[in-house]
Amino acid sequence: MQERFQSVLKRRLQIHIENNPPLFPWESQIVDYPDYVEEPSFALTPNWGWLAQQAKLNLPVTLPEKVFQEILEKCQQMVTSSLPLGAKLVQVVEGFFPNESQTINDLAGLVLRTSYRSSEMDTMPNIQSDYADLELRQQMALSLLAAKHLLSNLTLPVSPDQPVVERLWLTSLGALTLRVEYYTKDDVTQLVVHSDLPTQGILTLQGNGSIAMAQSSTPGCLSVELTSKQPQTSYTLEVDCPELDQQPLLFVINPTI
Repeated sequence: MQERFQSVLKRRLQIHIENNPPLFPWESQIVDYPDYVEEPSFALTPNWGWLAQQAKLNLPVTLPEKVFQEILEKCQQMVTSSLPLGAKLVQVVEGFFPNESQTINDLAGLVLRTSYRSSEMDTMPNIQSDYADLELRQQMALSLLAAKHLLSNLTLPVSPDQPVVERLWLTSLGALTLRVEYYTKDDVTQLVVHSDLPTQGILTLQGNGSIAMAQSSTPGCLSVELTSKQPQTSYTLEVDCPELDQQPLLFVINPTI
């Protein structure tokens, strides 16, 4: 009998505790706690640092970031090509407008003119307008114009008469500046690149089968140079700033005699 009484008492106590669980010292009422807490998931979007350069292009309408990024990527693929500039522009832009090759070719010819101000450009809304609201021909003309400016920004021509050329490239972390110096004496050619980087970075200069690299773990000045006894028609310069983009920015240096 005693054992049965204790068993019944124990059962009733369990039921009472389940129905009226004790409170923790910091609780004023019953709180349901989850069995586990999910850790927050953060989808980090990489910061594409080259976007700020669009402000230097003076386009009548701002390109969407994705469009500008793709145009820049295609320009870097074409910047070392020996194709005429018009053909480069067409190849950069035609992927955005399938089945419009003839129109793009026609507009590319107009964009190449220094004083180009076609009706498409003149009738564009002001810079507050949305790219998506433009007519198709206006989008084509704007994309071609952006490609023309970017290819020019990525190309650094030097010569004995004009041995120094400079470039300024805006980034999300500050300005990136380049100064290219080209010297020839007797049969020796020397190419020197001075840079001022907004972040840590790597410079890689290539040409005539030679390569020179310089690396800095802090923002600031960084230089690289190549010396050769053979004339070189072009050099490539990669500016790698991982804090701005996973892919380096590619320039081409074109010496002329």
